Amino acid sequence: MKPTLQLYRHAISGHCHRVELFLSLLGLPFERIDVDLAQQHHKAPEFLAMNPLGQVPVLRDGDFTLPDSNAILVYLEGRYAPGQWLPRDPVGAARVQRWLSLAAGPLAFGPAAARVVQLFGLPTDPKDAIERAQGLLALMEAELARSPFLVGERATLADLAHYAYVARAPEGLVSLQPYPAIRAWLARIEALPGFVPMLKTPVGLAA
Repeated sequence: MKPTLQLYRHAISGHCHRVELFLSLLGLPFERIDVDLAQQHHKAPEFLAMNPLGQVPVLRDGDFTLPDSNAILVYLEGRYAPGQWLPRDPVGAARVQRWLSLAAGPLAFGPAAARVVQLFGLPTDPKDAIERAQGLLALMEAELARSPFLVGERATLADLAHYAYVARAPEGLVSLQPYPAIRAWLARIEALPGFVPMLKTPVGLAA
C-alpha cells in the first residue's frame, strides 16, 4: 500500500533532514520525492502550487499539503504524537517555540549559511555566518551544560530542529571541538530509536 505521507526533499538540506528524522523517530512510513534543485524543479508551476516560495521541504498527507520544516514538525507532532515532542503547558510550549524561532534565525543564517558557502563554493565571505554560528553554539552550550536536551530532560522539536545543521557545522568551517556539551547532546540525539543520520559532505573542516 502506498504511504499517504509524501516528503518533497533534497538530500543535502538540513531543513529536509529534520522532517525525515522526525518521521523516522515516529515510525511513520513515507515516500521520499527528490526535488532536483539544479534543474530548477522547485520553480516549476506544479511545485510552486504546493509552496509558492519554491523551497523544500514540502509534506503531503493525503489531501493536506504543508511547506516549511518547522511548521511540518509541529503538524506531525500534533497529528501523530500529541504532547510527546511539544509540551502542552504554556511554559514548556513557549520554551520550545523559542528554539524554533532560533532555528529559523541564527541557525539558518549561521551554521546553515556557512555550510552553503562551502558546499557550493560561493564567492561570499563566510565570516559573518561563522560568527553567528559561534554565538548560537555558545548559547546552546550553556543550555546543554544544565540539561541533557534544549528544553529539559527529554528530546523535543527544539532538538530536532537544530540537530542537522549543528551536526554538520564543521562543513561550514565551524568547529565543534570547543563545545563538549553540544557534542554529548548530538550523541544523545543519535542514540534515539529510529535515528537517521544527516548526509555528510566532504567540505570545510570535513574535507
